[in-house]
Amino acid sequence: MSVAVAGSLRFPVTYKSHPKTLIETSRPRRRHRLATAMKDRPPPSSYGAVYVPPHHRLRSVITSSNLSSSAPLVDSKTVATQNNSSSIPRGNPYPYLTRQQFQQQQQKKKTKNSQLDSADDLSEEGSDRDVEPSSNPGASTSDNMEAWKWKLSTLLRNKDKQEVVSRDKKDRRDFEQIAALASKMGLYSHLYIKVVVVSKEPLPNYRFDLDEKRPQREVILSLGLHRRVDCYLGDYLSQKSGITESFQDNVFSRSNSSCSIATDDGLFEQPEPLPQSKAAMEKIFWRRSVQMRSQQQAWQESSEGIKMLEFRRNLPAYKEKDALLMAISQYQVVIISGETGCGKTTQIPQFILESEIESVHGALCSIICTQPRRISAMAVSERVAAERGEKLGETVGYKVRLEGMKGRDTHLLFCTTGILLRRLLVDRNLKGVTHVIVDEIHERGMNEDFLLIVLKDLLPRRPELRLILMSATLDAELFSSYFGGAPMVHIPGFTYPVHTHFLENILEMTGYKLTQYNQIDDYGQEKTWKMNKQAPRKRKSQIASSVEDALRAADFKDFTPETRESVSCWNPDCIGFNLIEYLLCYICEKERPGAVLVFLTGWDDISSLKDKLQSHYILGDTKRVLLLACHGSMASAEQRLIFDEPDYGVRKIVLATNIAETSITINDVVFVIDCGKAKETSYDALNNTPCLLPSWISKVSAKQRRGRAGRVQPGECYHLYPRCVYEAFADYQLPEILRTPLQSLCLQIKSLKLGSISEFLSRALQSPELLAVQNAIEYLKIIGALDENENLTVLGRYLTMLPMEPKLGKMLILGAIFNCLDPILTVVAGLSVRDPFLTPFDKKDLAEAAKAQFSRDYSDHLALVQAYEGWNNAEKDLAGYEYCWKNFLSAQSMKAIDALRREFYSLLKDTGLVDSTTTTCNSWSYDVHLLRAVICYGLYPGICSVVHNEKSFSLKTMEDGQVLLYSNSVNAKESKIPYPWLVFNEKIKVNSIFLRDSTAVSDSVLLLFGGNISMGDTDGHLKMLGGYLEFFMKPAVAEMYQSLRRELDVLIQNKLLNPRMLHTQHDLISAVRLLISEDQCDGRFVFNRQVPQPYKPSIAPTPPAPVSRIESGPGGDNSKSQLQTLLTRAGYAAPTYKTKQLNNSQFRATVELNGMQIMGRPCNNKKQAEKDAAAEALECLMGGTHRGHDYIDHMSMMLKKSKKDHN
Repeated sequence: MSVAVAGSLRFPVTYKSHPKTLIETSRPRRRHRLATAMKDRPPPSSYGAVYVPPHHRLRSVITSSNLSSSAPLVDSKTVATQNNSSSIPRGNPYPYLTRQQFQQQQQKKKTKNSQLDSADDLSEEGSDRDVEPSSNPGASTSDNMEAWKWKLSTLLRNKDKQEVVSRDKKDRRDFEQIAALASKMGLYSHLYIKVVVVSKEPLPNYRFDLDEKRPQREVILSLGLHRRVDCYLGDYLSQKSGITESFQDNVFSRSNSSCSIATDDGLFEQPEPLPQSKAAMEKIFWRRSVQMRSQQQAWQESSEGIKMLEFRRNLPAYKEKDALLMAISQYQVVIISGETGCGKTTQIPQFILESEIESVHGALCSIICTQPRRISAMAVSERVAAERGEKLGETVGYKVRLEGMKGRDTHLLFCTTGILLRRLLVDRNLKGVTHVIVDEIHERGMNEDFLLIVLKDLLPRRPELRLILMSATLDAELFSSYFGGAPMVHIPGFTYPVHTHFLENILEMTGYKLTQYNQIDDYGQEKTWKMNKQAPRKRKSQIASSVEDALRAADFKDFTPETRESVSCWNPDCIGFNLIEYLLCYICEKERPGAVLVFLTGWDDISSLKDKLQSHYILGDTKRVLLLACHGSMASAEQRLIFDEPDYGVRKIVLATNIAETSITINDVVFVIDCGKAKETSYDALNNTPCLLPSWISKVSAKQRRGRAGRVQPGECYHLYPRCVYEAFADYQLPEILRTPLQSLCLQIKSLKLGSISEFLSRALQSPELLAVQNAIEYLKIIGALDENENLTVLGRYLTMLPMEPKLGKMLILGAIFNCLDPILTVVAGLSVRDPFLTPFDKKDLAEAAKAQFSRDYSDHLALVQAYEGWNNAEKDLAGYEYCWKNFLSAQSMKAIDALRREFYSLLKDTGLVDSTTTTCNSWSYDVHLLRAVICYGLYPGICSVVHNEKSFSLKTMEDGQVLLYSNSVNAKESKIPYPWLVFNEKIKVNSIFLRDSTAVSDSVLLLFGGNISMGDTDGHLKMLGGYLEFFMKPAVAEMYQSLRRELDVLIQNKLLNPRMLHTQHDLISAVRLLISEDQCDGRFVFNRQVPQPYKPSIAPTPPAPVSRIESGPGGDNSKSQLQTLLTRAGYAAPTYKTKQLNNSQFRATVELNGMQIMGRPCNNKKQAEKDAAAEALECLMGGTHRGHDYIDHMSMMLKKSKKDHN
């Protein structure tokens, strides 16, 4: 038998480097190339996009043109990743594969990392026996670095290459030197456990394409379940044609305008009145304007009006009244900056309104004044109405989410920025609005920056519209230049002098001593984490590192040795609860009367410090101290309490976040305590991960906080940080649009038909990072809100009508479609407010036990539903507060959930998806499995795998690798979760990456209600998320899942196109409900499973079926084991292998058996090359026509007989 050259006859000798990336960055080209390969396969889901990792999106952002993928390798045992990831080199050693199949197989072979077990390590990399690499693994560091200089120089010269990937041990050993060299050359580097990557673009913390331990799932369904589901599905498909005919041309055909989706420009605009009616309207407006002028004059001439006018004339803003009105009349845009206390927020809107009324244009005047927070809108509107001698809701009103007070005659409306954006959605020209005032513009919230772009585009279409931008502290020139040199008006403020004390002054004045141990904020549910985080000799946090240089350079020689020692112990990471408590006691006992305002970072700090202070013998005495909180999530009635003056002899202490910096004024505040930090969201676009961490405030914010103490009398401000740290602060805060995910913003852009998202955002005052924009667009495509051309889909148009995150809107829509709305309303409302489950420090165990009683089968979301239902029943019996107290629930959050449920239901009625009959839309609310499916539908692609080990389980997501659960999750308490997947609401990076609010789901739920499913490389192989999630199952089961998914997508699409469509797909729904309810999750996770490829030589018209290179056989589950079993059973010696490394960095193995040498094909590592050679030997021995256990046994007997005959 001559088989020595069998392998070489089939495979070419010359190879080129193959693309490493899974997905091409240019979508249209990829779809075109794959059209032929996919033409015989079932069509994919009707919505959703293939997932593209952020670091691949970065290449599409940076690279201006598609580059060729053909390029020489830079070094042996090194892979060069190409930009064009779907091109296949001409020297393709696997001609029987399609382009997609070849790309995917190559990717799997190139994604090896350090998570191989020790046996694999030894066989693949632990020995250089029989390997002839081009460089010596034991070479010195200096030799290796010389080689890397050449590699990186080659990478920089070659425009086609994006990165260099190496798995050499010596490169891991020398990674620090390689990283330093790469940095000097302007390149980026990262060590992914056992894989060294150097790239032209920044690298993420985790790459699933380099992780061979990413989850691959074997899905197993019982034969009985499969048959029952198939029966329902078959019945449905046989009736399908009659069901769908009536919907072919019925796109948005409803006659009721209140439940229609706007698809035409101007749909919501009012028609121009006829000439006759126009003249009549002018007379009406004239009479109303005259009446308004008379009423205004009567108030101004009354005794109370005269007193109020005297008070207003003392405000600095009043002195600039004429100049301000002149600028507003002459210029379309005016920039106004005013110091704290100048009265601009209350006076300027009044100046405009009074001027218009005086000139008999009052009835035509419509002023909208936006505020960044609801409490500001409500407080300012109340104040302005009082100054005009009116009741709130007459001429002056307000509108915030869930509540408002305005009437037909309201001409000055204070509202949050989001309310104005919602109006722009239905009235793109702000018809009838004469003035728009955007207050507190310096805060640079995302909505404010977005609003400025929209208004800038609107101004040319509305030349009579006036835009006024106001702020206490403003980079006026930046805004002026943005609006083409708009005039700036500055109002000098008046505040009483404020004596400022920094940390060193406080310590010197009070004698308080800081140590390493009295700064730990040992209250709150995160006590353990805080203690670990703030312990001495820890790794420096970002907040500490940012001021390290300032502290090192500071000189405290003017202070006592005790103060210097205390300052040296100061821990920048802590808030300083003990010091705050000491200072409050100091103020209460030694200072003059006056309220105290304490600035903290968030609700956890506020509630924890409040608990601590209430246990103090002085600060907890309600006869001496009134302790209040101020936070954006609090109910309006509770927020208003901070403005009330306490009884005589009682000192008011308000614990607040930066909400109290501007807009609202607490008149009796004399003392301010400033921790110097604010909890700020930042966004890591490369890793697609939001981070929520305390960060230092800006100098502007520190000045604002200080100014709160001098509004009504001289005050004192205590900064709990040294002066040198204050000097290191940034001048202004980073705009929110630069530090948060942009999904909701991008959806708003499309809803307003503002063109290309990227182009529109490029016109922002400060444009966000392009990669952040691409991430948001990609997300909206994956959830089905945008199509491939970035146009709104049917689902996307519905999502624009719901003022919530897109994922929550999507969940709500499916809950309505599948008639399980009530519990889904609770879930969506609960995820829109602060977590209602409380965990007091001193009763943590009791609180956890109380939450556990609500736990329903491994789901935080279903636990929330249980808790709300219990509260709602108790509320009917007037026992809601008692229920909350007993079960450690926030009554405030429960009431907010209840209000949001009503609002969301009303919005759904407006879309037409539900009607006033609640029975129909809740007919399946009892089905817990269906609720899981709807939750999965909304939260996808927030998915992580649950892989169990001996004692617990590990979680892994696509973009982060290993993640953790928040400690307050019901799933965090479990040692085992009998489901393979968790869907989660959000992930956030604190010290590690944590998942919040998770629900366990089965394989069937994920496959039917997750993202787009694509066919794999063989029958029974399905993929999601661009190949990160792989499923293996019987081909018939895979076909069933795909068919069900297609029909579900059609059902959802038809329901969205015609909301009043009645459910007639009973068999389809029955099949889905049966499958998701009886899937027992009997499958298992496998890792690094190689997909067998059918071998089809081009010269043979009917090629024989090959032996699978991974098929299970006697004695093992791969070709090496099968070959050894075959030979040893026949009485021959075990085969031996020799492996050589080729010049193109691939490996080729030769197997020796019974005097024969059989050569395999080139592979990417030694282990795979040996398996391939063994597979070649099996094909030669067995004729390439048979496979399986029985035939191997038969061949063993034949070989044994042949050996005896030969002897």
